[in-house]
Amino acid sequence: MTDLIALKAANVSRWASVVLTRNFTPVARALVAAEARQRYQAVSAETGVPWCFVAVAHEREASQNWKTQLGQGDPLDRVSVHDPAGRGPFRSWEEGAIDALANCHPYAARNKDWTIGGTLTMLEQYNGLGYASRGVPSPYLWSGTDQYKSGKYVRDGVFDPNAVDQQLGCAGLLTAMMALDPTITFTGTTISAPSLRPARKPPPVPKSPSVSNPSNGSIGAAVASVLSAILSAFKRKWP
Repeated sequence: MTDLIALKAANVSRWASVVLTRNFTPVARALVAAEARQRYQAVSAETGVPWCFVAVAHEREASQNWKTQLGQGDPLDRVSVHDPAGRGPFRSWEEGAIDALANCHPYAARNKDWTIGGTLTMLEQYNGLGYASRGVPSPYLWSGTDQYKSGKYVRDGVFDPNAVDQQLGCAGLLTAMMALDPTITFTGTTISAPSLRPARKPPPVPKSPSVSNPSNGSIGAAVASVLSAILSAFKRKWP
């Protein structure tokens, strides 16, 4: 069983000294673009998972293809066949993304640690801990940086030590995104999905003046006051 505390410490150490060896900027720019960010933030609002996590997972799983499931990159309109299998079909990319984060291992929506160590380790779990069990940096995180040289699962359960991952890793993507958008930070604060607040009751609508409800200061109000006094005196005399 993988020691997640040790893995988190290793990922923090790698992050502290990482050097990008490929150009991450064009892809990072697409991930932080306003329209894409709004969709990622909509998923974040429902799950509590930081939108930048959703963005880099989307890039790794499906090269930011909006017609695929976030969980494994299978088509959105079909039941998935890759792990996690049996998900979908989904009516929208957002619906599939929420399902992947909330209902599928490693249940990122339950994570409480969004420091950089917690974020990177959750991303590694999202892909699988096969690399950690071998004691090698995961290309899912470190491809395109000086922290990764070679080694890749070329298919489920088959590891090739000489294969080199050609995709950009999540750590480099996050680094490039932070350079483009300084609002992306890793403070460790738990991000909670917003709770629904009950709608405020509208103020009562004042009744229109009438014979039974005369407006203040009007002749009708004066007459009503006199009649009320006479009626009260009558009741006291003849109960």
